[in-house]
Amino acid sequence: MSEQGKGSASASAAAPAPGSDTYKGWLFKWTNYLKGYQRRWFVLSNGLLSYYRTQAEMAHTCRGTINLATAHIDTEDACNIVLSSGGRTYHLKASTEVERQRWVTALELAKAKAIRMMNDQSDDSGDEEPTSQSDRSEIQGTLKILVSKLDDLSTCNDLIAKHGAALQRSLSELEGLKVPVEGGEKIKAVNERATLFRITSNAMINACRDFLDLAETHSRRWQRALQYEREQRTHLEETIEQLAKQHNSLERAWREAPTLVSSAPSAPNTNKGSERSLKEEASDEDEDTEYFDAMEDSPAFITVTATENSQHRRSQSNLSGASGGQPNDWNQDDQMSPSCNDVSGKELQPRRQRRTYIADKPNYSLNLWSIMKNCIGKELSKIPMPVNFNEPLSMLQRLTEDLEYHELLDKAARCDSSLEQMCLIAAFSVSSYSTTVHRTAKPFNPLLGETYELDRLEEFGYRSLCEQVSHHPPAAAHHVFSQRGWTLWQEITIASKFRGKYLSIMPLGAIHLQFHASGNHYVWRKVTSTVHNIIVGKLWIDQSGDIEIVNHRTKETCQLKFSPYSYFSRDVPRKVTGVVADSGGQAHYILSGTWDDKMESAKIIQSSRGGSGSEGKQKTVYQTLSPKLLWKKYPLPENAENMYYFSALALTLNEPEEGVGLTDSRLRPDQRLMEEGRWDEANSEKQRLEEKQRAVRRRREAEASDALDEGREYEGYQPLWFHQRRNSVTGETTFVYKGGYWEAKERQDWTMCPDIF
Repeated sequence: MSEQGKGSASASAAAPAPGSDTYKGWLFKWTNYLKGYQRRWFVLSNGLLSYYRTQAEMAHTCRGTINLATAHIDTEDACNIVLSSGGRTYHLKASTEVERQRWVTALELAKAKAIRMMNDQSDDSGDEEPTSQSDRSEIQGTLKILVSKLDDLSTCNDLIAKHGAALQRSLSELEGLKVPVEGGEKIKAVNERATLFRITSNAMINACRDFLDLAETHSRRWQRALQYEREQRTHLEETIEQLAKQHNSLERAWREAPTLVSSAPSAPNTNKGSERSLKEEASDEDEDTEYFDAMEDSPAFITVTATENSQHRRSQSNLSGASGGQPNDWNQDDQMSPSCNDVSGKELQPRRQRRTYIADKPNYSLNLWSIMKNCIGKELSKIPMPVNFNEPLSMLQRLTEDLEYHELLDKAARCDSSLEQMCLIAAFSVSSYSTTVHRTAKPFNPLLGETYELDRLEEFGYRSLCEQVSHHPPAAAHHVFSQRGWTLWQEITIASKFRGKYLSIMPLGAIHLQFHASGNHYVWRKVTSTVHNIIVGKLWIDQSGDIEIVNHRTKETCQLKFSPYSYFSRDVPRKVTGVVADSGGQAHYILSGTWDDKMESAKIIQSSRGGSGSEGKQKTVYQTLSPKLLWKKYPLPENAENMYYFSALALTLNEPEEGVGLTDSRLRPDQRLMEEGRWDEANSEKQRLEEKQRAVRRRREAEASDALDEGREYEGYQPLWFHQRRNSVTGETTFVYKGGYWEAKERQDWTMCPDIF
């Protein structure tokens, strides 16, 4: 963060002594490079630091919160404070050094208290928090009973002490009376027994006192932990309610606002100016959106496109320098060899007529928050979800959708140059995300042992098979063989977390692609997908992260960057950029495009070191030929918005077919009922299938326990068509296809298939 952008600021803070539980006052907070520091009202309470624009906002709008238990507190200079927790960082400035020190002291004390409270909770906390009013009432009732029992115990303690002392006095008086010798001996024996009783009673009284102290201590801890959980839950529900109100207000304001951007074609500059001013106004309303200046998130290179008259056009590796080339101009300007365009009679085979539509999606309303509020922080695959959140495809079928643009691999198999081949594979890796831009629904979690085949041997020359090989964690194995010169395989585990505002989906596992003729073996991994506006607003999906594609035979690489969406970025949304380099690290091709539309490549003819960017990093300037189209997304079918935004391929994936395996996803009854629009029946069937799967798992666990008791080995579940093998290239142990499925299909022998439906 540049000092030029921050500038100086001063403010006075009115706050109580830092020793109290709550600390409030004015501080300056860094917002962005346009507005610098802005005066904000900060409140420190219960280990949480929250801020507002004004004190009046405390009643209805919180602008942001940091949990100090996991935060790092740092001081930059005399008046600055830096708070960071996870991916969030606050740069704050106090009016004076003394005021800064007061805040730092208060923050450190609050952090220590929050950590101590968290540790106290972790000592006796269970797996689940109270989630209903009945649970809270039960805990309160239990605590009241414990307090009552402790009072009774204390009363008994006092009575035993009182009566024991009286008994001792009475026996002492009896011993002092003049009685016969025999009577005196008996009184002495009784006195000794009373002494033993007094000693035993004192020991019991001491033990009860210790128990009483311990019980009171733990009771106070439980009450504190319960109160803390109640406050946290109330705070979360209030925040969600505020978000919903703000969202509704924004929607109303947007609907009622007049059009700010002129539609007159004669004034393009006015349109841009209006659009930019609109963004600047929005930045004041939503200052916490991260602001990128012109070069902050750009790649470390600049492209210069060479033209016939030697005039250069510069671009920041976005689509502004694209020529909009067509698919059939690959062999122009020597960018791609002619062999890559040899169709080899690919389209000569007649295609089977497949379906082009499914039943329209029913319009059922559902309260999302009522289901989601108890699922925060849990693994998505362990949350029981109704089919209302699903689309009528399984995860195995979604995995098969990666093959929608298989012709890119057919073309790559015909390339003589491995660098040209790498460009096409990079385009293929990006194309798999093109179907996700509107697909916000969740696919069905496959049952253990569920399979899915896609036989397109006659039409496109390939056969695909997926199998769910593990349930916890959920993992699927995929194998594709093509007669047109390539084989693809992968094992994907989906890790997903619901974080309240968004859902992160992290595919784990490598994708392998090998070409039969050259032996080129490519490996890459997928990026993170994020579903935004889970609670309020319209759902939308973004892809972000880096993909590194490596040719393990030639050591050539391709680095792809998926830029996360930012409202203030000047780049096109959903942008993807990349560089293809040889084994020595020398760049040969520049890739650019978007993951929802198209990818282009430009051959580099010269490179040089250019000027420094805004961060002081020197950028490489690449002089390239005109960009050529690698891949362009197919248009969606008609009425796609009412058919879950399925692509042409997705519409055919669940189409019934004869002769498939008994565990094929097409035969899954709840998925079929949902596709037909019978959602209530689908929900009942989904619960039946999940309970059936749980019963099978319990039976396997019991068999494993019996085997352990008997001292014999238990093999456990083994997939039917895949087995684990160590990959010689990556060294990882993954599930790979062991064969036999297509032979079994030819014989129509499915006796080995388990009964999962």
